[in-house]
Amino acid sequence: MPAVAPPTTALAPRYDRPKHDGPKHERRSHRLPSVRILFEQARQGLLDAEYAAHPVDRYAQAHLAALRAAAAVLAARARPRNRAQSNSAWALLATVAPELAEWSAFFATSSATRAAAEAGVHRLVTARDADDLVRQAGAFLALARQAAARTFR
Repeated sequence: MPAVAPPTTALAPRYDRPKHDGPKHERRSHRLPSVRILFEQARQGLLDAEYAAHPVDRYAQAHLAALRAAAAVLAARARPRNRAQSNSAWALLATVAPELAEWSAFFATSSATRAAAEAGVHRLVTARDADDLVRQAGAFLALARQAAARTFR
């Protein structure tokens, strides 16, 4: 009888107790769990978007999944700064991860459509728009993971 492999926990976030080897290591170890959690939430949001029945729901969930992926990159790369200036996550992402600037501009533009759709203006989102945004959010999620991973190398 063949042996069955135990279930894997590769998708579950892993939390290790941080070693206190100095301030740089502390900063890094405290950021990693939040980055992992945000990427997991983005992945789950993308799955929810793929299976949502209504195009408005697909569109909104895909956009929020991309926003969570952007937040993960910001958590991985951003440095604390003065909060006097209020910028959107998309504007900050273009600054912190210039390689994602085009994606940032795209999702910043689609933010207004998502907000209008969530407020009840459903005529702005077609099934094709929703499907396209789900695909684009999936591509962005993969690129955002790579951008965040380059931070810690």
